[in-house]
Amino acid sequence: MNKAGGRVLFSIVLMIVVLFIYTLWDNNQIKVVNQEILIENLPDDLDDFKIVQITDLHEKEFGENQVKLIKEINSIDYDTIVFTGDMLISGSSRNYQPFYSLIDGIHKKDHALYVPGNSDPSSYVVDGKNQLKKHEFIEGMEARGVKLLESIYTVEEGSFNIQIIDFELSSLDPQKRAAIPTKAKSSLYVQHQNQLLAEMSMLDSAIDTDVIIALNHYPVVDAKIDQLKSDPNRKFRDYDLIMAGHYHGGQIRLPFIGALFVPEPYYERSGLFPPQNRVKGLWEYKKTKQYVSAGLGSSKTVSFLKFRLFNTPEINVLTLKKK
Repeated sequence: MNKAGGRVLFSIVLMIVVLFIYTLWDNNQIKVVNQEILIENLPDDLDDFKIVQITDLHEKEFGENQVKLIKEINSIDYDTIVFTGDMLISGSSRNYQPFYSLIDGIHKKDHALYVPGNSDPSSYVVDGKNQLKKHEFIEGMEARGVKLLESIYTVEEGSFNIQIIDFELSSLDPQKRAAIPTKAKSSLYVQHQNQLLAEMSMLDSAIDTDVIIALNHYPVVDAKIDQLKSDPNRKFRDYDLIMAGHYHGGQIRLPFIGALFVPEPYYERSGLFPPQNRVKGLWEYKKTKQYVSAGLGSSKTVSFLKFRLFNTPEINVLTLKKK
């Protein structure tokens, strides 16, 4: 090999080493992303209401007992904190400690809510006595001060309310409750869901000044919104904001290009080369605002790509502002 070829090879190897070191370092950083959410006719009592969003931890640890992540969260003056799913790496995982350590270290949990993601266990199981009970993961979480959001949760600020709701349940029409199946195990789940639907029907009596914020793990893409609005058996409500995660901001991102892939069956090519304005951050479609966090961890959809590239882990602070 001549000297020129040797220099080229050395430069390539050096670039790979530098990229590897940078990626290791960057995957253990945390950035706080601030976003204002403009809402028409927002009552003064709700102006500057702050929501911290944590999503897609995937058992990632930021320092011993999550000390780095806890420090960032506790430095924020917020009103509500929400966890939008995928705290574990799979539904069968029992490595709850990364999430539990995080919860234990958070100081302010007056209004702390969680919705499950696709890599979390089912929230309920049927025990040996044929009774429906919360999964041990959920029980441990709630014992530490974070509530499973199943239907509707009201935050009162002065004489006004913020209604935080489970998106998937809210899109079901309470007047079309599922028939109870004959199989006992299935019937337990359906009875429970019908009870939750009854709770959700309270939203129909919400006053105009109530702010409605829906939590979901999966982003609600434009095509799904159209589908829900056209389905007579579903109900698309007047949401002020939908909050979601799941995409990891694409996980692997390239400078000047953005995300190469998001796991989204509604998109062409199943999410390969997705529309970049629908990967993370705030967008609006047909008067519905949606915020999607890029989250903290990484998944192993492709086993050797379980890392984030040019995609610093993030937590998000959403501030409601009067439009």
